[in-house]
Amino acid sequence: MTDKVIENNQVVIMGEIVSDFVFSHEIFGEGFYMVDVRVERLSDSIDIIPLMVSERLLDVNEDYKGMYIAVNGQFRSYNRHEERKNKLVLSVFAREIEFVDEIGENTKSNQIFLDGYICKEPIYRKTPLGREIADLLLAVNRPYGKSDYIPCICWGRNARFASNFEVGARCVIWGRIQSREYMKKLSEEQLEKRVAYEVSVSKLELAEG
Repeated sequence: MTDKVIENNQVVIMGEIVSDFVFSHEIFGEGFYMVDVRVERLSDSIDIIPLMVSERLLDVNEDYKGMYIAVNGQFRSYNRHEERKNKLVLSVFAREIEFVDEIGENTKSNQIFLDGYICKEPIYRKTPLGREIADLLLAVNRPYGKSDYIPCICWGRNARFASNFEVGARCVIWGRIQSREYMKKLSEEQLEKRVAYEVSVSKLELAEG
């Protein structure tokens, strides 16, 4: 059962460690730490992806900045309570980490596969230039009755297709994780730069069940 649930949320990222480890939380005496990984896109832009690592996988007191890693894991979410409301916090949960010398130009350095359920009405819109976009929120089951809630963004034909999905439909998605900066308005004169994480969808299908 557990293996089957792990199969429905698979991530592979390869990139450069660009931060120190910061303590996140502890479960049954096992400490978990966050670190940022810089992942190149084919378009010359980059994504900075937060990685959650157990102290049992790596010595979190070491300085690994500038080193390249390949990670197998899952994209996970949890709700953090702030400013009188819950904020969805996303990160890649590392299951396996391997240090690599370099990352080849054509290496697929950012891949994700998700098998979950549509848990919110899709939001379909067009940009001023006519580009079609649809936002999905996918609930992906985890062992012990938990779920991860993953925001996904579709473009073009995929967006048109996804715009008709019904809440509760089972959906299978292939894509990559992307980071996106935006400005959050805190008050009339105060803006704060924040980063959102989502799955940029390259392919999706409706599945049975």
